[in-house]
Amino acid sequence: MTLSELNNLPKPILAEALQKCCGATAWVENMVAQFPVANAETLMHQATAQWNKLTEADWREAFTHHPKIGGDVAALREKFASTSIWAEGEQASVKQASQATLEALAAGNTEYERKFGYIFIVCATGKTAEEMLALLQARMPNKSEDEIKVAADEQDKITRIRLEKLLAA
Repeated sequence: MTLSELNNLPKPILAEALQKCCGATAWVENMVAQFPVANAETLMHQATAQWNKLTEADWREAFTHHPKIGGDVAALREKFASTSIWAEGEQASVKQASQATLEALAAGNTEYERKFGYIFIVCATGKTAEEMLALLQARMPNKSEDEIKVAADEQDKITRIRLEKLLAA
């Protein structure tokens, strides 16, 4: 879809399109209020600006819209039907990972979620399963107040990539 097409969508349809990029209700509402936007650069700037205005609760809401890295693909496809193709593409390297890496990712995800209260959020685009596992392990010692900021920064990256995909669709 072109930026012009996005700018001219009815507000409810625009909100649905934006929700595929970020699942935080407040972010979607704030972004809809920014339209029309002049260009893609302004769109990306506003995406980050509006994200940074949100609360931790909003960030956590966005995290619930992500499948677990290395999770069950069939279950994920059902739960996240609107973004499943994007998520699968973002996590494509996980499908090629060794069984040991997949098991370590699954165990690490469980441990991470138990410690921080949300799934491990990482911008998976361009990363191998081994790289994601290393990032997960490196972030495990973080304090909760630091990790939420790291996860929020990763979500911002994911949102921007998904906005680019939305404009390329």
